[in-house]
Amino acid sequence: MKTIVYMVRHAESPYNEGTERTRGLTAAGQVNAAKVTEILKNEGIHKIISSPYARAVLTLQGLATALAIDIQTVEDLRERHFSNELIADEDFGAAEKRMFADPDYALPGGESNRSCQSRVVGVLKQILVDGRGKKIAIGTHGHVMTLMMNYFDSSYGLNFMYQTKKPDIYQLHFDEMSLEKVIRCWESNEI
Repeated sequence: MKTIVYMVRHAESPYNEGTERTRGLTAAGQVNAAKVTEILKNEGIHKIISSPYARAVLTLQGLATALAIDIQTVEDLRERHFSNELIADEDFGAAEKRMFADPDYALPGGESNRSCQSRVVGVLKQILVDGRGKKIAIGTHGHVMTLMMNYFDSSYGLNFMYQTKKPDIYQLHFDEMSLEKVIRCWESNEI
């Protein structure tokens, strides 16, 4: 039976060290969250599930309101934990490349790709079982979304993640646990 999952990468959020769970959306992020609602409100979505992080929930809040559906947050859909130490921006790109080249590599105190993927794919598989034959929107993060998609199709890797936007929307067509097709719903000319 066919199930459609809309992966919704959160809209732009201001980075403030120590506010990973609670930071909201920038003004541009709020405008784009409204566009997410416009794109998805007529898709026939049955359920909305999200990372518990505020920026992911806020990106889908307008859609939830428009559809009169509560957002179910799932702790294991949270953003990956990169490190217990502050990583300089100039060092982060090299670390990301290494994480995708070696799925067991992790920064000090951080989560490896393999560990993060195992955590989030377990949730996605349960969503596919529970939502069989339905349309489900998932509020997510760049790395998390990429790792979920990569599990089903290895062509979704670091280069894919680098070309995604904040926000972004991918419509995934599943037949049971098999990913059959992916369609990008977010227009590249958006803010």
